[in-house]
Amino acid sequence: MADSTPLLIDKKNDQQPELVSIEEDMIEPYISRFNWPLTLQVVLVSMASFFEAQQTFITIFTDSKPKWHCIDDGNTSCNSHSNICLLPQTAWSWDKPPRTSTVSEWFLLCNHSPVIPGLPTSAFFMGSLLGGIILSLIGDSIGRKNLLTLSCLIMSISSIFTAFAKNIWIYSALRTLTGFGRAAIGSCVLVLSTECVGKQWRGRIGILGFLSSTMGFLSLPAIAYLTKNYSWRSLYLLTAYPALVYCLCIPFCVFESPRWLLQQGRQEESVAVISTFISPLDTNDLPKLLSDRNRKVRPFNTKSLVPSRDRRNQLLILLKNKSTLQRLLLAMVVGFGIGIIYYGMPLSLGNLDFNLYLSVAFNALLELPSSLMTLYMAKCKRRSTLLTLCITSGTFGILHILAGVLRVLQIGLELVSFFTACVAYNLLLIYVVELFPMSSRNSALSAVWQAVVFGGALSPAVIAAGGHFNRMLPDAVFGAVVLVIGPLVMLEAEQEQKNEAPYGV
Repeated sequence: MADSTPLLIDKKNDQQPELVSIEEDMIEPYISRFNWPLTLQVVLVSMASFFEAQQTFITIFTDSKPKWHCIDDGNTSCNSHSNICLLPQTAWSWDKPPRTSTVSEWFLLCNHSPVIPGLPTSAFFMGSLLGGIILSLIGDSIGRKNLLTLSCLIMSISSIFTAFAKNIWIYSALRTLTGFGRAAIGSCVLVLSTECVGKQWRGRIGILGFLSSTMGFLSLPAIAYLTKNYSWRSLYLLTAYPALVYCLCIPFCVFESPRWLLQQGRQEESVAVISTFISPLDTNDLPKLLSDRNRKVRPFNTKSLVPSRDRRNQLLILLKNKSTLQRLLLAMVVGFGIGIIYYGMPLSLGNLDFNLYLSVAFNALLELPSSLMTLYMAKCKRRSTLLTLCITSGTFGILHILAGVLRVLQIGLELVSFFTACVAYNLLLIYVVELFPMSSRNSALSAVWQAVVFGGALSPAVIAAGGHFNRMLPDAVFGAVVLVIGPLVMLEAEQEQKNEAPYGV
């Protein structure tokens, strides 16, 4: 557990900046007991991941390459292995109505560059990168709840407008905006939910966000199957409207992080939030305890805690520490490797000789045991566990190219690779929460998150380019990347086991 020593040191002036860890220790005894009000808070916050997962993977269905069949018109050159771009349009037809996919509605296969069908997905992740950079700069200033509300609002409204896009370019621009709003949701959910509970609960509470994301992912094949003969636009509307209702409820149903409020010097508001989670007896003792602790350390006032003009410098001071900067950069590199296979595997499911709805459902279902596995892995050493997971995921990804036309082997190797990538992804985010102090936790987590998203942004291009040579090649590339990058997690400076996660349990 973190002690009361300074979290950050400004070596230039050899002085401690206006930031100490005493704020976290003050309220720790009061939020260490889990109860129903606190459970409801965590569940409501975690629900944002449900809608975020839907928008992340929705293009698996809306932008899928539809199957086609030959029309018996006397053209003997038409067969199932023909290139439809070289056939007359009277020789073949889509299996489903063209409106079911953007690829068939706008005929993207032959009228544009081969990478154009993957442009909306890449645009979504590029928007996430941009949103992560911009939103992370204000995340530690406007508060966790406000940022979560803003992000959900941007994501849901832009998704609604996406359903009315007239061409691929407007569609891609709106997907960029959707990704921009989605960028901060995952980090906000993880930080806000874990900062509302005691440190011994952080690993388990972090799993709720992952479970919610899994349920969102799992809901997609069900909704897509029920609307498989309808326009792809209906899938956007059916997922965006509930998200909009949810984000409008956040300001009234979710509390701000009491740790963040206390750090900002808003003691009364912090006490009010904590009072909703604890018994009346503890509530009466809380202000007295805070007052006593502050008198022992120094007078309590907002200026001595976090001056507003210095908040933007907190991350810069953090980055001046060489070991901490190394820790952040290594986490980002490993995050990139995990991200490219975590997002790339599901997005390339259309290349498999397997039912798309079932393959997506299998991948989504795997996130449930992966979350439970993360709960167990959270008790193990972080670095060695991440190394094992990366090696396993990468190895099975490379073996994927050897599967050939064996459908069962294809889906089996893909599921193992994706499962281990899911566990590594979940564990990495929990690890990052523990590696950095509260003052810069949201910014650090956002930076690692963006590295993961950058991997996702590259995956559609790899899928489009590699698919021209071998449909299994993209998965092999994803596996090779994570296999090479994963071991970098061991380059972190050796620490005693009790200090491996200096700001967590």
